[in-house]
Amino acid sequence: MSTPPFSGRITGHGGTHAVTVARHHGVDTMFTLSGGHVFPLYDAAVRPEPVMRLLDVRHEQTAVFGAEGIGKLTRRAGLAAVTAGPGVTNAVSGVATAHFNGSPMVLLGGRAPDSRWGQGLLQELDQPPLLDPVTKKAWTVHDPAAIAGATDEAFALANGAHRGPVFLDVPMDHIYDQADTDLPGSAPAPDRTPDPGAVAAIARLIGEAERPLLVYGSDVWLDGAEDTALAVAEELGIPVITNGQGRGVLPAGHPLLATRARGAAFGGADLVVVVGTPLDFRLGHGLFGGRDGAPLAKTVHIADSPDQLAGHLTLAGAASGDLAAILRALGDAAKPAASVERWRASLAEAAAAAIAADADALASDADPIHPARIYGELNRVLDDDAVVIGDGGDFVSYAGKYIEPARPGNWLDPGPFGCLGTGMGYSIAARLARPSSQVVTLLGDGAAGFSLMDVDTLVRHKLPVVMVCGNNGIWGLEKAPMQMLYGYDVITELTPQTRYDEVVRSLGGGGELVTRPEEIGPALRRAFDSGVPYLVNIATDPENVYPRKTMGV
Repeated sequence: MSTPPFSGRITGHGGTHAVTVARHHGVDTMFTLSGGHVFPLYDAAVRPEPVMRLLDVRHEQTAVFGAEGIGKLTRRAGLAAVTAGPGVTNAVSGVATAHFNGSPMVLLGGRAPDSRWGQGLLQELDQPPLLDPVTKKAWTVHDPAAIAGATDEAFALANGAHRGPVFLDVPMDHIYDQADTDLPGSAPAPDRTPDPGAVAAIARLIGEAERPLLVYGSDVWLDGAEDTALAVAEELGIPVITNGQGRGVLPAGHPLLATRARGAAFGGADLVVVVGTPLDFRLGHGLFGGRDGAPLAKTVHIADSPDQLAGHLTLAGAASGDLAAILRALGDAAKPAASVERWRASLAEAAAAAIAADADALASDADPIHPARIYGELNRVLDDDAVVIGDGGDFVSYAGKYIEPARPGNWLDPGPFGCLGTGMGYSIAARLARPSSQVVTLLGDGAAGFSLMDVDTLVRHKLPVVMVCGNNGIWGLEKAPMQMLYGYDVITELTPQTRYDEVVRSLGGGGELVTRPEEIGPALRRAFDSGVPYLVNIATDPENVYPRKTMGV
């Protein structure tokens, strides 16, 4: 969560100013890849005594995903520092992912020195314009005495609703310079009190609806509203669908959880109240209802800040501000109709039928291996506090269907930007943020190619993580749609049964190849018992792809 502005005097080089302020904002780890433009940050982290862990990775993108993962898991901005030029450009996809996820993080970038700018210096590039579209703010500090204040502003922006990434770079000559700075530390907290009239109008809509539905997204977790969200859903008795880090707000098996009846819920609802997630492609862009010729549902959008409210469709109601306050007010004011009980029962019946229909797939003895069998085995060994990370396409889509977290905030996926390669950075962050929990990273074989070298980082820093690779030897998200469109496919093949487990072993971890369904459970147990980064490489059936009604959904 956000902290008050830094106050006090700081003396030293620019790195000392930045690190001192970052520590004030709760940062204890700096994700980085070594570069001379940011050496003063490292110096400040370790001298005269260590005040911040340096977590060095093999690719700058992993550093950013690590910082974003910390933001997702702790709800406090993580920190990444990268060198100038390609260090910054390598980080852009990670920053864009954090932007679309609304994840709080700060990226500090090196920059060629001001004193010789324009002379063709090594890695001379004006970087903020590259980051401006995918950050809350991106700018350069040209005065060593201003570094502390700018860093303080960066963390305040990142941690404030709506959360997101912030980029700040400092020219090399200024971050090495000495300076004295006094910061007053006074700044009023933003008023996030919701409009009572807007909340009352939504409460009336809930009372008028026969088939209302709640949707809880990542910002319910990030805004600290998860306990209130659960309590209000139970008080109102309204079915709930969760996505992103909202998964687990209603734990697996909760009678109001309608995620397994998603089609029936969205198609049959007459009112959908979406809380803490955008009305994007994952939610049909906010168009619900219409099943069997019925009218479209009324859509209500509730967001943590006004700029997050959907503007591409006419909303029946909208409110913004502190999500816990909005939900609490709805719980107090809304009086659902008696018909909600029948609606709730119908969705519970549909969810039970879907779960029953999946039983055969989850226990499948098919050879080659059905991907669902992996999740049938994994669900038997996952603890309630396990952190589950998805990095992939088809294989992770199965995870979204078959794994239901027991607690909120414990599910991490790339989010709506769909950037592969998040897995290792999120894994590092999860092991640091949740040292006593299981950490399980689900990799498609395509995604594995983006970041598997950073298993070296897990090994060097002694961060045990269980990795499960669904290895079907194809780009599954592309192969089937291309065949559907053209009747053939090209460049969608990977080498079957590539030994990603041997890659992990060569980097100092453990791993094994699994080719038969009965081998999956024992292999997973060996992975959890190993105490090292361990990859279970499972050869799955390339003909069994995740069923989608539309491309990209």
